[in-house]
Formats: sequence, C-alpha cells, structure tokens
Amino acid sequence: MKKPTNISGAESTRRRRIAIAAYQGAELLDVTGPIEVFNLLNRCVGEEEGRKCGYEVLLLAEHAGPFSTSAGITMVADLAWQELQAETDTVFVPGSPDGALAAALENETLLEWLRSTPTFSRRVASVCTGAFLLAEAGLLDGRRATTHWMDLERLAREYPQVVVEQDAIYTRDAHIATSAGVTAGMDLALALVEEDFGRKMALTVARRMVMFLKRPGGQAQFSTQLRAQMVEGGQLGPLLTWLRENHCGKVTVEELAGRAAMSPRNFARVFLRETGKTPAKYLDQLRLERSISLMEDNALSLDRVAAESGFTCAEQMRRVFIREMGVTPLAYRTRF
Repeated sequence: MKKPTNISGAESTRRRRIAIAAYQGAELLDVTGPIEVFNLLNRCVGEEEGRKCGYEVLLLAEHAGPFSTSAGITMVADLAWQELQAETDTVFVPGSPDGALAAALENETLLEWLRSTPTFSRRVASVCTGAFLLAEAGLLDGRRATTHWMDLERLAREYPQVVVEQDAIYTRDAHIATSAGVTAGMDLALALVEEDFGRKMALTVARRMVMFLKRPGGQAQFSTQLRAQMVEGGQLGPLLTWLRENHCGKVTVEELAGRAAMSPRNFARVFLRETGKTPAKYLDQLRLERSISLMEDNALSLDRVAAESGFTCAEQMRRVFIREMGVTPLAYRTRF
C-alpha cells in the first residue's frame, strides 16, 4: 500500500480517517476521550465552516463486533485491525490495566499490524500504557516517548532503546506521538486537531469541552499544586495550603520555617522529604506555573507577568524558565 503524502494542517478540506486500535480490556477513557475530541471537531467544523471535512473515526479490535473495555462496558468494533485496508491519517493505540496489557503485548497479530502502520498511516499515537505496545512493535526505538507516571520507570527498564520523557504530558517525535495517563490522550488529540485544522478550530473544541487549549507537551504531569494536595496530610500540609495562596508575595525560607514551627535546617530537611523539592525550587515552580497562566493574556508585558507571579524581576523569571522549561518566556509565549 502506498504511503500517504504529508498534508499540511490548516489547508485540508477533506475528512481524515482516525483508527482507534482497541483490544480486549482497553482503558475505556483512552478509547472514548480522543474519539470525543475528534467528534466534537466534526460538529464545530459543520457549524462554523459549513464544510464537509473533519474526521472519520473507525474503532478497531481483534475482531469486528463487540469487545469488553476495562470498565466492563462493551463497545462494538467496526473492523478487525488487519481489515483496515484504506490509507489512514492517524492510528491511536489506547492503554489498559496490567492484565489486559500483558495479553495485548503477546498478541502477535496486533504487534505485526502495528509494525505495518507506518506504511499506510501518516501518524501513530498512543495513550497511557499504549506506549508499551508501540515499544514492543519497535516503533519507539530511538524515539522520545512518555506514558503514565506510574509506568515511566518500567517503560525505561523494559525498553532501554526508547528515550523516555519522565515528566511530559505528551511527546511528538516525527510521525510518532505518545501521551501520559488517561486524560492526556485528550490533550494529545486536541494538539492534533490544532495541527490539522488550525488554532481557531482547536480553541473552539477546547471551549466546548471545558479544556485548556494547550497543556504544553513539556509541562509536568503533576503541577506543583497537585503535588501539594498529595501531601496535605503530612507535617507540612497547612503550610503548603498557605503557600498556594501566598507564593506571589515576598516569602523567605526563614518565614516558612517559622510558620512550620521548625528550625530552618530541620524545615529544609522535612520540606525536601515531603515535596521532593527544596523550598526555593518549590517556590520557583509555583511562580512559574502562575506566570504561564498569566502569559495567556498577550496584553501583559513580561515585566508585569514576572511581578504578578512573585519573581523579583523579569530576568529572574527568565532564568527559571530556561532552567525548568528549556526556553525563554518570550519563546514560550510565541510557541504556546
């Protein structure tokens, strides 16, 4: 089968075929989340553009017909994997709990079909532990990839030829994309919508779904505030709650230690144990996340963003951005 030519995103006026390569025990939201993003794009295109374009979504499994998902909900596959004959724009591979994943990893029919996907599909993407199936098929060799945070070490250990991104929402390496756990598959699907149909349509879909248009691919799977919620029952729980509301002001380690009723030295040790970061790095992360949200308003200057985020100046914000994000604030704003 001839490999499809590369088609530029916003220029397409035809329907693109999306194949969801499911299997017994596949994670329900890994399957339905991306489908809903693509389906909503179809509805938005019809309402706003009046064009017959968008996505044609096909659900695949080992056999056409009913199959069971991780939630016990039965879905109906349109085709078996190997019955997909026509050229396809994107193949999406969902993840699954350990038992179902182990069975899928031993399914040679599925693996052989996955190995053939680059010959008839422009893109191949995975959600959550679906990355293990791409890795087992050899599609991730030498490529950057991610998966659910609970399985990152396992992916790196079992597939050392894969460059595992430890803290990414999704990755894109040439025609292969991978995403982190569950809802991150929807983030990736939305990013593909933007690539295919432009920012305006992606923003429309995001608003309908009450999603962020861009949780950037380099953003941590856990925000600092989510990490704080995970340790709220610990010794520093009340302090971390206070920090969420007060990190934009002038805060010193000595003040934090005093609020925790500890010596600065003991406080630093306990803080690192409970959060995994030093107090200074933790404050930098909170302020970084605040600055990212403020930069969505293009009317705000970088100096204003820095001041309202709690940085002493724009240069300090710039240094933190380069250290944590690998880009300057200006480059980040331009890109995202």
